[in-house]
Amino acid sequence: MKYKRILLKLSGESLMGEKQYGIDETRLAEYAKQIKEVAQQGVEMGIVIGGGNIFRGLSGTSKGFDRVKGDQMGMLATVINSLAISSALTAIGQKNRVFTAIRMEPVGELYTNQKAVEALKNGEIAIFSCGTGNPFFTTDTAAALRGIEIEADILLKGTRVNGVYTADPEKDSTASKFDEISFDEIYFRGLRVMDLTATTLCKENNLPLIVFNMDIPGNLKRVISGENIGTYVHK
Repeated sequence: MKYKRILLKLSGESLMGEKQYGIDETRLAEYAKQIKEVAQQGVEMGIVIGGGNIFRGLSGTSKGFDRVKGDQMGMLATVINSLAISSALTAIGQKNRVFTAIRMEPVGELYTNQKAVEALKNGEIAIFSCGTGNPFFTTDTAAALRGIEIEADILLKGTRVNGVYTADPEKDSTASKFDEISFDEIYFRGLRVMDLTATTLCKENNLPLIVFNMDIPGNLKRVISGENIGTYVHK
């Protein structure tokens, strides 16, 4: 395996699968299977998952929610998704531990870097919920932060698109894919890969990123093995 320790970022929307809302049990089981497959290769893995399939704080503000309260609701949505991933992993015999950025035992264990790294070394998947625990920060930023904290070799962003394109390939048929691109070029081109805070964190702390399609079974293992799929983003 090319990478020993990774941070996997999953979008909440991806958990919807074919549904319009919530969690698709088939998609959840597929993800759990891919995650266990990689863990069995000896790869240590932290996971951050969004909450957009349940509630997105930023869009909530446009509907009258207070921004801070809306973001806190979004944090709770990530806890629901994290518990779902945890349950799916437990069901197939993969050890895991849910950490929360805000105190809410017994739902999850309050995150500390030391406990998270300890869990990874024990062969557990560390699932990080509640984002950073602060409003005004996305789960992309949380993924970059946790990836840096656990000293991950790479941040993997599993999406429904197979990489970074010159434009949204779902809206523009002429969009072309990058095999690799720098964080600076993403910024100058105005590409929406992650928010600027997350991009800056990765760049300044030299945490490379791979954007790939997680919805194709086996792709996570292919990325970990060093296959040239997705887009490699570097300093």
